[in-house]
Amino acid sequence: MQATLHTIEQQARMLKPKDRARLAEVMLESIRIPSSSDIEEAWKAEIMERVAAYDQGKLQTYSAKDVFSEANK
Repeated sequence: MQATLHTIEQQARMLKPKDRARLAEVMLESIRIPSSSDIEEAWKAEIMERVAAYDQGKLQTYSAKDVFSEANK
């Protein structure tokens, strides 16, 4: 049985306010998880690439003193 959006919406509106709020949280969470998971994986890959480049001497580095000096300008 495939419910339509309209049917689901009508049924959801009959829920108690507390249950509607919980349903809204669950629905929003179901949208966010894949995208934040994708972002996390992308950052992990970026970090690994940067660490590898650093370990191989392929990155130009700067001393903290120089970085903070430039930031304070």
